Amino acid sequence: MTIKIKRKIDTNIVIHGDCEDVLKNYPNDCIDLIVTSPPYADARKNQYGGIHPNNYAKWFLPKSEQFLRVLKPTGTFILNIKERVLEGQRHTYVLDLIIKLREQGWLWTEEFIWHKKNCYPGKWPNRFRDSWERCLQFNKSKSFAMYQEAVMVPMGNWAESRLKKLSETDKVRDESKVGSGFGKNISNWLNRKMAYPTNVLHFATECSNKSHCAAFPLDVPEWFIKLFTKDNNVVLDPFLGSGTTAVAAINLNRQYVGIEKNEDYYLISQNRLDEFTRQGKLKWKT
Repeated sequence: MTIKIKRKIDTNIVIHGDCEDVLKNYPNDCIDLIVTSPPYADARKNQYGGIHPNNYAKWFLPKSEQFLRVLKPTGTFILNIKERVLEGQRHTYVLDLIIKLREQGWLWTEEFIWHKKNCYPGKWPNRFRDSWERCLQFNKSKSFAMYQEAVMVPMGNWAESRLKKLSETDKVRDESKVGSGFGKNISNWLNRKMAYPTNVLHFATECSNKSHCAAFPLDVPEWFIKLFTKDNNVVLDPFLGSGTTAVAAINLNRQYVGIEKNEDYYLISQNRLDEFTRQGKLKWKT
């Protein structure tokens, strides 16, 4: 049986199924942003079966092949993922996956660090607790949509002292002494109230949503949606979970496509999004 691929996609929907199979019915270049947090290696075994770190890239690549095809040339793919400790050392499956994605045709453009401000305390014999995760940025081309002004932050108190008395070198572009090609002109920031952020994101983890084994905090997809999309753009989360990326898209007046394989999570996200839409909430209360 041949499935006819639609030229125009349905949006603002949650689809029950495997993202690899679902996306095969989608046309090329139809998604503006992909933001997702897939099952990590050997995690969520009861919900997703678990993927051994040695097999993770092999499991993921057929899915990312579809991501690459449906993403617009100006689009961005954000992958939230973290390493796993196996037999007392960090497994390299995340690094292996990055290499394989590059070989698949993705550009590894940037890496953001999500600092989890409220990570739980703990003790291990040979390491400390994790308080950060990777948010890897991949693109199809070097020229992609990016709206940096949408995520600017207050300048901060440092500006009061640092910009109070400028030296002569502060008033011109001060090139890097190590030849990196990066430089700065401090005087450009005089009398400015806002600055561009760093690539370290300080967001708390989700504490109140008990219906999902690894709830995605709303702040994370919202930040990337602001940075890489504009009104009515289409945001895809191929591992939707409890629906947080879709809620973030609604909050920011974007369209969404959510795909979830696990039936329980599919029903949770569908019911919550139905309620969210029906009540017209500005924020999702869990």
